[in-house]
Amino acid sequence: MQDKRNTVRTERVACRWVRLHSALVLFFLVAPILAIIPLSFNSGSYFSYPLQGFSLRWYEQALTSADWQRALLNSVAIGAASTLIATCLGTLAALGLSRTQFPLRAIVMPIIISPMVVPIVVVAAGFYLVFAPLGLVNSYPGVVLAHAALGTPFVVITVSASLLSFDQSLLRAASGLGAPPWVTFRRVTLPLITPAVATGSVFAFATSFDEVIVILFIGGPDQKTVPRQMWSGIRDSIDPSILAVATMLIVFAVLLFASINWLRNRASAASQAMV
Repeated sequence: MQDKRNTVRTERVACRWVRLHSALVLFFLVAPILAIIPLSFNSGSYFSYPLQGFSLRWYEQALTSADWQRALLNSVAIGAASTLIATCLGTLAALGLSRTQFPLRAIVMPIIISPMVVPIVVVAAGFYLVFAPLGLVNSYPGVVLAHAALGTPFVVITVSASLLSFDQSLLRAASGLGAPPWVTFRRVTLPLITPAVATGSVFAFATSFDEVIVILFIGGPDQKTVPRQMWSGIRDSIDPSILAVATMLIVFAVLLFASINWLRNRASAASQAMV
């Protein structure tokens, strides 16, 4: 009996240490982000503590500035267009790669996801070398295509993971009932993989919205996005409105990943329903 109590006590102590270490690691990761938020409400013009007072002046400046408004519109427009292209291409690629008879699958898959593993500076330089002779540098189509290439791997990975648990007998049943391939895809395949497609599209949009290196290489003044506007503000002059924009982006990221978690839960529920 005493040995059992000692074992329980040891497990409780170990559990407390694990929780403490987890809390310290989480604080280490989140502290630099949380340090930005109070500074965005500082009435002073410096990035330093202690705060000189509470003010919303930097939020007002960020929301009313023509430069920030144009950058936000560019980010949303470029992100939406590139996400649409990445979602279509990524979904089609995942469907093709999921077929067992697809040749050279071991070669094609690494090529598709290479933008995720190759250093972004190398990718950006490659885009510039390819797009410059085609006249796509300093243009919206060039930026959209580049961001679509960066977002496609996320769609391919999420949809491919969903297709691993897909019941192929449903397709054979639909074909046996006389449904053509397009109807089978629209009425059977797409509804079941929609949560995975939506999750991949959210990741693709976040990748486009957060990207700064590629836009520096192939984007012009007219294609200035929010990250590039922040980069310019830090490089040219210390503008405290950057902190306000950063805080709003943190809130946006939290909401974005909350939606991703919700989509993952839906995908899991759909997979269990198929089983």
